[in-house]
Amino acid sequence: MRRALLIGSGEVGAKHAEALTRTDGMVLVGVADPSPVVAPPAGVPLFTRWEAALEILAPDVVVVATPPGTALVAARAAARGDAAVLVEKPVTLDPADLAAAPEDERIFVAFQPHFAPGLAGLLDQAPAVRRAAVTLVCRRDRAYYRTWRTRYATAGGVLHQQAIHGLALALRLLPPSPITSCTAEVRRVRQWAESEDRITAAVAFENGGFLTVDARVDSVDQPRIHEVTLHLDDGQQVHVRGRNLEAGLGDPLSAPGDLALRQAMYRALLAGDAGPRHPSLFPIPQLRRTLEVIGHVYRTARNVSEAGTAA
Repeated sequence: MRRALLIGSGEVGAKHAEALTRTDGMVLVGVADPSPVVAPPAGVPLFTRWEAALEILAPDVVVVATPPGTALVAARAAARGDAAVLVEKPVTLDPADLAAAPEDERIFVAFQPHFAPGLAGLLDQAPAVRRAAVTLVCRRDRAYYRTWRTRYATAGGVLHQQAIHGLALALRLLPPSPITSCTAEVRRVRQWAESEDRITAAVAFENGGFLTVDARVDSVDQPRIHEVTLHLDDGQQVHVRGRNLEAGLGDPLSAPGDLALRQAMYRALLAGDAGPRHPSLFPIPQLRRTLEVIGHVYRTARNVSEAGTAA
């Protein structure tokens, strides 16, 4: 039985707490948060300091679900204690923070949609991809934008917080190459936070690769989707579908739920002790490229004024 510690008990942390307590082979032995939004499950002790929780509990697995300002520090401390670590995106807003550290080999980014049907095989085979399109349509209401989420400096934008699941997948499959051009537009209508309501971008790479993004969080009546379309060298297209990629390459009507995807992610993390890591686990060093591309898009984006309101 593996002992798991959860650092962070907000909206996302609560989802992890439920999933961890319902995963065979794991027991949630503690939750660390100085100001928990959601109380830990019954019988699970609450620590105000994650440093103390790591020292006292010596967990085998640590899930970090805190804002970017503390996530990377906590994740690396846990990994130095020999725990296997999952950390919620975006981990950090500055790609320079991901300069190589020895403990990073034990840290993975918690992208549970990457465990959707068919994606492990896709990542393992790594087909020749030259173009990728990421599409996101969702709704974030005023209540979502509070405390650290109100400021770009502490939360980042739509690409950091919502579209990063698809971007990380696309950029893991696109061959690495320097950016040669980027055209992007940012639209802010509701003014509920410093981040945008919609961003579109077209990024060209030196090796001929191309990435497009259309991500919006202010939709009222459009279907919720977060999908990736991959254009292969042989002319075929691969579609990763779902409200949040969860259908993968399979039928959207039979897509697994969030709980099942999280449990698959936890099991893959544990199985790595006995052999190679699961293809769908996202090593934290690979996140640096994703953050570099996101940063480039925002630095070059043009602000577009729009009349009216999307509220």
